[in-house]
Amino acid sequence: MVVRYRIDGGLTDALGHLVSCDARDCTVRTRQADVVIALDAVVAAKEVPPAPERRRPRP
Repeated sequence: MVVRYRIDGGLTDALGHLVSCDARDCTVRTRQADVVIALDAVVAAKEVPPAPERRRPRP
């Protein structure tokens, strides 16, 4: 999933798997780390399809 949220100076996105969500915040597991996002900072969120598999190199 991708979550767009407000930070100081603008907006940013967290792209990864939703790990948890409660009444105050949600946690998205990105490639680098788990990102905890306050729900009142969330601007938009949506489910995205998984990345395509990498192609094998040609012989």
